[in-house]
Amino acid sequence: MAAEADHPALAWAASGGMWLTGWPDEAPVAPDAPVLARVGNTARSFAELTAALGTGVVVDPAVLLFGRAALLGLERKGRTSPGGSCRLLRAVDGWVAVTLARDDDIDAVPAITGIRDSDDPWRSLETFAHTTTATSVAERAQLVGVPAAVLGESAVSEGGDPIRELPIGSQDATRGASPVVVDLSSLWAGPLCSHLLGQAGAHVIKVESAHRPDGARGGNQAFWTWLHAHDREERLVDFRSEAGRAELRAIVERADVVIEASRPRALRQLGVVPEEVVAATPGKVWVSITGYGRDDTPAERVAFGDDAAVAGGLVAWDAYGAPVFCGDALADPLTGLCAAAGVAGALARGGGVLLDVAMVDVSACFAAPSGSFPAADVARADGGWEVRIDGARQPVLPPRPPAVGVT
Repeated sequence: MAAEADHPALAWAASGGMWLTGWPDEAPVAPDAPVLARVGNTARSFAELTAALGTGVVVDPAVLLFGRAALLGLERKGRTSPGGSCRLLRAVDGWVAVTLARDDDIDAVPAITGIRDSDDPWRSLETFAHTTTATSVAERAQLVGVPAAVLGESAVSEGGDPIRELPIGSQDATRGASPVVVDLSSLWAGPLCSHLLGQAGAHVIKVESAHRPDGARGGNQAFWTWLHAHDREERLVDFRSEAGRAELRAIVERADVVIEASRPRALRQLGVVPEEVVAATPGKVWVSITGYGRDDTPAERVAFGDDAAVAGGLVAWDAYGAPVFCGDALADPLTGLCAAAGVAGALARGGGVLLDVAMVDVSACFAAPSGSFPAADVARADGGWEVRIDGARQPVLPPRPPAVGVT
């Protein structure tokens, strides 16, 4: 049985994670797995790897996971994600998470449910889920491009590696301490990877489509400022023109590291084949971030941070034995950190690899059960909540924001 000081509930309460986990009018809860301890291990590995490359980067696990929630003022909402766009729905045989983050997702609900006379998409989804299996709900949603996942559908054993490293090109041990990182990704996981590498001294070039720039630009500006504090250059490229596609190919060919979160076919349509790019240049590292992996079947399912975390089993359980969301879209920051550590390790070994990073597998690694912990008592204290485990006491603290503007 684990020692009191190692109890995951104590760390979750101190970090801000418990503030975001559970029902708003009931005692907050924590995941069973030692998530923060595992994040700390990955962060220490990243610090060691980046120190060997030139500039060691110290990561605060609590701010990494919950800093965005602090900036957005998010709180726990039970089976609705703190951000509000994803819900856990009860099906006849289990639980399924569905995300309606875009207008197109909402418009697609009648095609999923077959219910066309409802003005409440969530009520339609709940009604449909009650009549069928979790797998059926997820498959019908994914068929029309709506992110959805069955709870725990991806399982990775404790100690498993969430990243598939595919050696494709030759290594190059002569690279300097400031690699050029081209970031083609958007939203959170990929930009966080480039943010961390930028802290380590990389020259980060953010590349966006001139017709469809990063959707996060329209979100919380403090979070955007923090996440992109280490971008050295920004490029808007017209992917629809031949000249723009040629420019894109030239940019990725010159990079030491390329980070993208695109569907593989989308890159191929632009004339960019990661395997060919890595094979053509010694020492290249290519990071491919997807929901379910590059070999996903059915191919190219879409995933966002909340539903990907549910797919990996990264949830907590309420007093009634039912799942609730665990923090704020945790698959995103976990994936960003793991991808950055993967890049740092690959560079130290000379590169020449494609890193296949699946958000659901990352989530499953951090959610994997580990050992046995005594039951934690969460009680009212001083107008808030407090975790009590034998002699240990830990107030449930709100999440802490990143130091925006401080590099």
